[in-house]
Amino acid sequence: MKFSVCISSLLAGAASSFVLPQTPTTTTTVTQLSAFRQPIMAGNWKMNPETEEEALSLASEVAERLGAETCATGGDSVDESTCTEVVVFPPFPFISKVKDAVAGAGLVVGAQNFFYEDKGAFTGSVSASMVKSTGCEYVLCGHSERRTLFADSDSNINLKVKKTLDSGMKPILCIGETQEEFEIGIKKEVCATQLSKDLYGITKEQMKDVVIAYEPVWAIGTGLVCGAEDANEIHAYCREVLTNLFDEEVAQATRIQYGGSVKPDNVDDIMAMPDIDGCLVGGASLEGEGFARIVNFKRAE
Repeated sequence: MKFSVCISSLLAGAASSFVLPQTPTTTTTVTQLSAFRQPIMAGNWKMNPETEEEALSLASEVAERLGAETCATGGDSVDESTCTEVVVFPPFPFISKVKDAVAGAGLVVGAQNFFYEDKGAFTGSVSASMVKSTGCEYVLCGHSERRTLFADSDSNINLKVKKTLDSGMKPILCIGETQEEFEIGIKKEVCATQLSKDLYGITKEQMKDVVIAYEPVWAIGTGLVCGAEDANEIHAYCREVLTNLFDEEVAQATRIQYGGSVKPDNVDDIMAMPDIDGCLVGGASLEGEGFARIVNFKRAE
């Protein structure tokens, strides 16, 4: 009962701010424009590994195994607009040294979270300026574990997205439905609501630095996988929402990753989809060879 009331309130709030778009009937335009969106692969290490030594070993292994189509190793032979961008998100204590370890290979680092205030009596928190000073270029905003385990609300996530951009970094905004929401058939409504609330006040110009990551919560770390075509359908729908919030140009230019039990054996199928521009990888990013295989996905002919 509580869940039903919560969902009703959520959808009512969304309806007051915008009209949910209808399910797209075609993805022709998206397919034609997908080549202009640079692929982006990211590894979210979460609260792993246990020691700095292990973190540096993992970072070095990934850097050594990058393929020729990544921005890190392609040199002058790779088009900077289409080569694969690679980001890793270590835990806070490891960020600075991991950055140094991968800098020669061209990988960039990001922060898994921060608090949106500039400074003050916020024990246990870090600020945007702190993580930027360690070399972070990206920040994860709204990851499902922050939403569920730490009660990160859409209003707080919105403040983090704004602070990230104002600080000269780039947010990867994570959205996606829980298993309950999936089972009652409101995954599109949930994604539309999160996009609307979390991007509130963001300008069209700022959207060039925003990456979206669709992560069906029921597929994160469970071994359950949202099928590539099903994921692509949600990605296409998210572009419809972005068109409503901004315009078609923004919708087609925004990179949207898929996250949820991405593995070496399913990444090629995922990345073959026209509306999927990269992957946000959790557990599989903790194994150097496997993550490198994900980064070095086989491109469609």
